[in-house]
Amino acid sequence: PRHKCGNQKSCPQNYFAFKIISGAANVVGPSICFDNVVLMSSVKNNIGRGLNIALVNGTSGQLLKADIFDMYSG
Repeated sequence: PRHKCGNQKSCPQNYFAFKIISGAANVVGPSICFDNVVLMSSVKNNIGRGLNIALVNGTSGQLLKADIFDMYSG
């Protein structure tokens, strides 16, 4: 069976599923999936060089903010 965010196991009740994938240079972009919703990915064109961060409400699972911190440029 397919589990949320493509995980190998399902999460217990009252828990959110998530999956964070780190990018590989310019070949594979990073992605963040939370409760079966892709929050950040190259397909959504909202990722960049550096740290890609998504702030999510821990109770509702709603995305509050997504941003990029470019550590290379300072």
